[in-house]
Amino acid sequence: MRTIDETGARTEPGAGADTGTDTRAGTGTDAGTAGAPVRFDTKIAVLLREDLEPWQRLNVTAFLVSGLGTVRPELVGEPYADADGTAYLPMFRQPVLVFQGTKEVLTAAHGRALGRSLPTAVFTSALFATGNDRDNRAAVRAVPGDLLDLVGLAVHGPRNAVDKVLKGARMHH
Repeated sequence: MRTIDETGARTEPGAGADTGTDTRAGTGTDAGTAGAPVRFDTKIAVLLREDLEPWQRLNVTAFLVSGLGTVRPELVGEPYADADGTAYLPMFRQPVLVFQGTKEVLTAAHGRALGRSLPTAVFTSALFATGNDRDNRAAVRAVPGDLLDLVGLAVHGPRNAVDKVLKGARMHH
């Protein structure tokens, strides 16, 4: 059974060591032995405020990750198809890791992500009251960045940089 660890690597029981990484940003390969862990040189992470309702966590996560593939197209793999030839949309080439933390952890992570110039998406509490993209953007634009009431953020970048951004957060359970 494959699992995904906190680094974003897929592993299988008894799998060998990492076999290397692809040269494309955000990708990993297992060019060696089948079943070897895939290690990615980048990480996609979502940080959610821990006091959100379950439906809000799902909604915020979906919205936050939707922008990453548009600014980092190399994160998106090839389209899928089943054995019948039915085509499906492509998805991220690597796992999306979801974390949670307090409002203070989220605010600090936001500052660290911006300080590292990492691609960042934000979701504020005001967006729960809007119903369309225009109003969403206006609600964010109306508040200075350091005063945003963040309930979630998504970030992509080198694994070690994302780990530093997420300091104090814990894996979502």
